[in-house]
Amino acid sequence: MIHQLIFAAPRPGMTEREFQQYWLNVHAITYASKIPQIRRYLIDTRIPFFEDEGEPLWSGVAEIWLRNEQEQLESLQTPEFLEGARRDEPTWAAFWRTVVLDTDAHELVEGPEDAGGVKLIVLVKRKEGLPLADFRARSLDTHAELVRRVPGLRRYLQCHTRDGYYGIGEAVLDAAFQLWFDDREALAAALASAEFAKAQEDLHAFVEPRYIHRMVVTEHWVIGPEAR
Repeated sequence: MIHQLIFAAPRPGMTEREFQQYWLNVHAITYASKIPQIRRYLIDTRIPFFEDEGEPLWSGVAEIWLRNEQEQLESLQTPEFLEGARRDEPTWAAFWRTVVLDTDAHELVEGPEDAGGVKLIVLVKRKEGLPLADFRARSLDTHAELVRRVPGLRRYLQCHTRDGYYGIGEAVLDAAFQLWFDDREALAAALASAEFAKAQEDLHAFVEPRYIHRMVVTEHWVIGPEAR
């Protein structure tokens, strides 16, 4: 199963709230959810959290599950995509800022997929010169074990960019780590913990700190969590 992540930002002149509401109530329902190959569909809307985050790179993330590469290709050729979702995109999104990652997801702490709460997304790029295989192994082994110890962590997913993104060059990002917590207070307590500090120290040892991006979001299921 392909777990696709689409990071999007508002078009000029649209507020973040207007962007998120249009995405949830119009684009997702009227257009994107009609693409038949999409098995599950989730929208993450950004919520302000970090004092130093400034102007966000993105205001939301679409998470789309597709069965395989063949169905993914077919989805891009459907009228629902070409005449619907793609045509509607400039209405609400700054498409030139969109980043798309096709990933393989690894659930490292199991938890309910529809229990609410908040989610921290951490985007990373490995250190220059570090082989991709070594980055993946370090992420899934040593680093994952440290993250598992963070207090209040309810679910933990590592989404690694698929091999196809490296066929003719480098992927812009190597992974998106997703960490679920009960609420903002639980997340704040986790970030202030010694366990999280140790996990962050380890992360900085094998990724480029200047390319770490963090978002706190809430989830909105459009299709799912059960696959159609």
